[in-house]
Amino acid sequence: MAKITFITSDNETITVEGNSGSVMELAVKNNVKGIDGDCGGVCSCATCHVHVEPEFTSKTGEASELESDMLEFDDLTNEYSRLSCQLQVSDDLDGVVFKVAK
Repeated sequence: MAKITFITSDNETITVEGNSGSVMELAVKNNVKGIDGDCGGVCSCATCHVHVEPEFTSKTGEASELESDMLEFDDLTNEYSRLSCQLQVSDDLDGVVFKVAK
């Protein structure tokens, strides 16, 4: 089981646990403010945009080409941007911290 922490735009820290599904699904299920997942997780809306805290990028890996293309439509991206719908919950993500993009 992975413990994943979200920091909302209001600086609220929410730590949740999960063992399957996407990080976006976990956030929506736990009412993390700012993670909407309007497209249902098919990488077509960017309403689940998060910034991976730098020390955890080795755990999340690089964005796919499709994900990178979708992130280009968001003005608030940076080198740590990911779409949480494209990250699968697993023990590998245990301890990861994501900042919810504004």
